[in-house]
Amino acid sequence: MAAEIHSRPQSSRPVLLSKIEGHQDAVTAAQLIPKEDGVITASEDRTIRVWLKRDSGQYWPSIYHTMASPCSAMAYHHDSRRIFVGQDNGAVMEFHISEDFNKMNFIKTYPAHQNRVSAIIFSLAAEWVISTGHDKCVSWMCTRSGNMLGKHFFTSWASCLQGASGSPKCYEIAIWRFFCCYVITLLKLEQNTCSVITTLKGHEGGIACLWWEPIQRLLFSGASDNSIIMWDIGGRKGRTLLLQGHQCVAVGVGGERIRGRARWRGSLSYREAPQWLESDSCQKCEQPFFWNIKQMWDTKTLGLRQHHCRKCGQAVCGKCSSKRSSYPVMGFEFQVRVCDSCYDSIKDEDRTSLATFHEGKHNISHMSMDVARGLMVTCGTDRVVKIWDMTPVVGCSLATGFSPH
Repeated sequence: MAAEIHSRPQSSRPVLLSKIEGHQDAVTAAQLIPKEDGVITASEDRTIRVWLKRDSGQYWPSIYHTMASPCSAMAYHHDSRRIFVGQDNGAVMEFHISEDFNKMNFIKTYPAHQNRVSAIIFSLAAEWVISTGHDKCVSWMCTRSGNMLGKHFFTSWASCLQGASGSPKCYEIAIWRFFCCYVITLLKLEQNTCSVITTLKGHEGGIACLWWEPIQRLLFSGASDNSIIMWDIGGRKGRTLLLQGHQCVAVGVGGERIRGRARWRGSLSYREAPQWLESDSCQKCEQPFFWNIKQMWDTKTLGLRQHHCRKCGQAVCGKCSSKRSSYPVMGFEFQVRVCDSCYDSIKDEDRTSLATFHEGKHNISHMSMDVARGLMVTCGTDRVVKIWDMTPVVGCSLATGFSPH
């Protein structure tokens, strides 16, 4: 199941235009070719393929290239027609596609990681390729020389990566910001140095996807806690909005791992998600939490587990948050934990859903969007690539979009 968020009932659905079959294993990435009837795919079957639409209306591979290791990530830059492919063995390989999309030439190999590459981005202005992998690091390399410029290590491996360039005058030092791993970490990368700007905490599960909206400078993150959070980075207001309409792991801002799609309209007046408060005791009954040794000793009581009310953000114990409620205006389409006082304050009309739900029929593990043409491509473990016409759903406005990045 997935959710389509709107302000009034709608009946429109994405229109399936084409299905592309032929891969022998899970498709890890698919990218629509701008201004062309074509798709580039990367797969665990060790192949990179470029599919072009023929006069018959079917897509056929014009390029079929076999790699030495399963393909785990891909980045394509259309203006320069450069493809960067991450592999299970930790290498990132660069290729150049001919103007007629019938030939792909190998450029160079970057020894980026010691383990599976999980995400790649490329900056033409900086001539950098940046990647992250299961070896718990982010690496950035010069595409002119092929040399490693730097690495930054984490305590756990990063699942996704997004970047936004700094001032156009700073391309020599190439300031980029990156978001990765269970807690979102914002990094500032320079030629040979890296510094941590800040960390963003809010998800209760591993983060599986990120998308950067450059105009309003908003960051969207989807995670295994079945939620999407919007972070207001550019406004520097600390504003966050939580959108909960998935019933399983969100793997794209607009997709989930099991059979579904979702649309979240930025025009809706959602209330801001509360900041979770920290306390050594329940902020309702004042019973100590289990790490508060002193109060447990003084009161001769056992410590309790800490929870948080999703409506007010207060730290509460289980007894003071025994109720569950949906709260769509804050993005909670399904029932979540709320404290007893917040539960009593929620009116019946406040629980009215802002979503309609529909069942998808495609195991989506990756998706990308061509905003200009209103097209979306999805792929997954079922080895099928599907191309969708999204204009019946979003019309001319793609406010926050269906982007996996």
